[in-house]
Amino acid sequence: MSKRRPSGDGMVRKREDGRWEGRIVVGHKADGDSIFQYVLAPTQKALLAKLHQDIETFRGVELCEDSRMTLAQWLDRWLDEYAALRLRDSTMGSYRMYAERYIKPRLGNKKINSITAADIQRMYTKLKKEGRVREHPQHGRALSASTIRRIHTMLHRAMADAVRAHIIPRNPTEGLTLPKADSPAKRVLTDKELDRFMETINADPLWHDFFYTELTTGLRRGEICGLQWHDFDAGAGTLQISRTLHRKTGGGFETGETKTGRGKRKILLPDSAANLLRKRQKAIPGKWVFPDPLKPEQPIPPDAAYRRLQSLLREAGISENIPFHGLRHTFATHALASGVDAKTLSGILGHTDAAFTLNTYTHVTGDMQRQASAIVGNFMEDIFGKELKPWQSAENGATEAST
Repeated sequence: MSKRRPSGDGMVRKREDGRWEGRIVVGHKADGDSIFQYVLAPTQKALLAKLHQDIETFRGVELCEDSRMTLAQWLDRWLDEYAALRLRDSTMGSYRMYAERYIKPRLGNKKINSITAADIQRMYTKLKKEGRVREHPQHGRALSASTIRRIHTMLHRAMADAVRAHIIPRNPTEGLTLPKADSPAKRVLTDKELDRFMETINADPLWHDFFYTELTTGLRRGEICGLQWHDFDAGAGTLQISRTLHRKTGGGFETGETKTGRGKRKILLPDSAANLLRKRQKAIPGKWVFPDPLKPEQPIPPDAAYRRLQSLLREAGISENIPFHGLRHTFATHALASGVDAKTLSGILGHTDAAFTLNTYTHVTGDMQRQASAIVGNFMEDIFGKELKPWQSAENGATEAST
């Protein structure tokens, strides 16, 4: 066996075709043989400049044999052996689509340890201009900024794991320039629409409690569908949010972690919502707060909640399609406009911090604040009683409850 050469050791030679070739040791195989990084340049001076740059890049790095694999090969392995252990089925489906549709056709055949930040930046630029597979009547072939940012999130995770696995020396996705996130206007129910919606759910005994609880808490769809009775403290009037319900690939449902670390939280309910759940707990025992009406041993499926929302909106004379998240936006918008501070609301919603909450609801303008008592206060009081700010009622209880 040849003598083991240290990482960073290298050599330079002139090839028969006139170009200069250099190589440096970047790691070792299982048998001790060296793994080389090769560089080509038209002149010796240009080659030395490239070699010095590579020496800095690979300084202190000990790569393994897998560093010679292509990006496509690594993404396949990463999805199967790394991502599958910690991601939901729905997220895995999206990540596989990003890899197959956007990344592999552009960089998949390139060796992973040769991919640079410039390569990835050029890919994002091309995707922004012509990344859409099927032409859109309004946007043409341009891919949305939000999709590119999600692709970046996936690729950043994959490359970070490649660094930890000694496959690449540095994460080339660090410090890239991403397109500004799309920020479409959030559709919320107006005061008149909310009045009509409340009248409609009042006439629906099967779904009233579900949608009333949603409008007074702003829970994500998977969070409210996944509520269990042991999450409800009837004495304190609080809800512990600790899981989310989502559909499994191939059918059925499973519970998982909340969307963010701050998603695990305890929220103090308005008296009206707490009383509603106290009565419901006596009338509907079992495991789930909101069981499937047809299969009481199972929770309400999130997609069934969406379909019923659309039916109720039509019954209320609201023809526009409003996503389930629109009820969360409605709660948050009216809470801010009614004077609930951003930090408290951030805790209730399970956001990462108050800054994110304010950035998300920038449409709650100063004018809305000034008109809150006239526009929002009256109808909120008519619907929910004198509970405009129940989370700030006594000795800053909301802040303590929203952990």
